[in-house]
Amino acid sequence: MRLAAFFVAVCIPLTAVHAQEVYKHGPDSEEQPGVPKGELIPFEWKSEIFPKTVRNCWIYVPAQYDPKEPACVMVFQDGGNYVNRKGSYRVPVVLDNLIHKKELPVIIGVFIDPGSYDLKGKNGKADQKNRSFEYDTLSNQYVTFLEKEIMPEVAKKYNLRTEAKFRGIAGASSGGICAFTAAWERPDLFSKVMSHIGSFTNIRGGDRYPGMIRKEKMKDIRVFLQDGSTDLDNQYGNWPLANQQMALALKFRKYDYKFEFGTGAHDGKHGGSIMPDSMRWLWRDTK
Repeated sequence: MRLAAFFVAVCIPLTAVHAQEVYKHGPDSEEQPGVPKGELIPFEWKSEIFPKTVRNCWIYVPAQYDPKEPACVMVFQDGGNYVNRKGSYRVPVVLDNLIHKKELPVIIGVFIDPGSYDLKGKNGKADQKNRSFEYDTLSNQYVTFLEKEIMPEVAKKYNLRTEAKFRGIAGASSGGICAFTAAWERPDLFSKVMSHIGSFTNIRGGDRYPGMIRKEKMKDIRVFLQDGSTDLDNQYGNWPLANQQMALALKFRKYDYKFEFGTGAHDGKHGGSIMPDSMRWLWRDTK
């Protein structure tokens, strides 16, 4: 009986520690009257850098865009998740509201889904079978795909800023480590990184990043990280621990970074609820 009582006494506070908060969207993530909506233009892209793959993409063009003035740009991996106005992240809504209030510069959003071999796979959904290879691999291949294929295609139609300080990149889970890798490999192309529930684990060697950050030459990048205490723990690693290790390494090297650590799981609830403040922080000194 004493042992059972001790077990209950110990387990109750542990359960309380890991209880998830309720994350809700604020007004900047809701459509507001009088705020002009940006235009969302879909397109498909067949890649040569990732042979035989095709993917869905979208371009968000804010109502305030003036072709005579080059716009900032931000690229989102797993674009279909970020572009949904009723989803977790609601990026087009956030951009509508914050650009309208002049709390963000004019930003053209580029939303890119992972490579697929069949866009009309089972149940009419893209198979996205190339996702892990593209996102989790520690190399310059994906950022080269952006540099050589996607960004020139967008620039054919829209006037974009070319300096890295006017370019951001974001993603969640494997898309989060993908965003970091792109900026790490090419800080001359992207200087602002946003990672939600980033997979800095040993899927394809991503757990090496904290050590690399501590030892290698500093990169001119700004990094926003978000994760939660009930994120994944599996054969590839522990996501909360991995993100804490990333944050500590960035702190050790005195990077410009911010880490939002909550109680969320491997989903977009926490990251989506703080998206407006996250964007303000990431772009805080950009005019």
